[in-house]
Amino acid sequence: MRSGRPKPSITLTPEDRATLMRYARRGTVAQRTALRAKIVLGCAEGKANKTVATELGIIAQTVCKWRKRYLKNRLDGLLDEPRCGAPRTVSDEHVEQVIVRTLESTPKGQTHWSTRSMARTCGLSPSTVARIWRAFSLQPHRCETFKLSPDPQFIEKVRDIVGLYMDPPEHAVVLCVDEKSQIQALERSQPLLPMSPGSVERRSHDYFRHGTTTLFAALDVTSGEVIRQLRRRHRSTEFRKFLEAIDAAVPRELDVHVVMDNYGTHKTPIIHRWLSRHPRFHVHFTPTYSSWLNMVERLFAEVTDKCVRRGSHRSTIQLEQAIKAYLEQRPAVPFVWSKTADQILSSIERFAARTTAIHGGLIRRTSVSGH
Repeated sequence: MRSGRPKPSITLTPEDRATLMRYARRGTVAQRTALRAKIVLGCAEGKANKTVATELGIIAQTVCKWRKRYLKNRLDGLLDEPRCGAPRTVSDEHVEQVIVRTLESTPKGQTHWSTRSMARTCGLSPSTVARIWRAFSLQPHRCETFKLSPDPQFIEKVRDIVGLYMDPPEHAVVLCVDEKSQIQALERSQPLLPMSPGSVERRSHDYFRHGTTTLFAALDVTSGEVIRQLRRRHRSTEFRKFLEAIDAAVPRELDVHVVMDNYGTHKTPIIHRWLSRHPRFHVHFTPTYSSWLNMVERLFAEVTDKCVRRGSHRSTIQLEQAIKAYLEQRPAVPFVWSKTADQILSSIERFAARTTAIHGGLIRRTSVSGH
């Protein structure tokens, strides 16, 4: 015999059953909604509350609650009821006003909005403005730089260099070559205060200058090994000597593909004559304003971040010794180039189209207001 009060039966319409099945199976639905759908589907099969609870790993009271809610309000009964607490004070109109002002205007006499200036204008608190900006990923205080290359052979050069990175030629070595010039030997005016628990390292803001040096580097794309030289000047004469060092370091039976930028010392008659006498060297120039295509720039960023920026060097010799020590202990791990040429060109096309559209709109609005 069945004990307890009789449970009201649930009869599902085809539409409700399809919706509940979709809720129960789709991973994008909130887990609480999926659980409630499974409860109703189990009860609709005629199962007792305890049976459904055991199958789903919950208590019988939960099953009873959602059975009653569904019988009373059908699918709407599975939604959460309004919670208690203070009513909402920031309306959708307020949110829209903050977003529109942030994206389409600036405060008078200023270049960008702050939370306080926006709060004064919109009649909200700074914390409310900050929450709205955070919800829509807006950061008016930040600004980044960009430069689109006007090189007429930009597409061809991108495909050429990215092809070398992603599919290096056989019986050859691909080297990313450049020089990091004007590395300053800076000595802090006072000794560094080392890091301690609860306190970061501190250093004086002013410094003494003790000269500069230049790091010539050739990064092997495949192995990650680095051919390097440190020199006080970076004329074409020094660059030619560095090419000679590369020639001596690379086995004679291999061709050498050199990726480098359009710096003036790379294109002087001295370099042209040297390259003509060494036919195994094949030069691939990056497009103008596109140093990001040269992977050796990533190496230079490492040197700056881990060796130079926070150092205190009393002489150029000490600076050069520090750079040498870092590069000698650095593991020969290659950088991995992941984006194809088509992906890069598509991204630049979208960026250029957006920039052109915004700039064209500003020109049109200016010309109309001028009339």
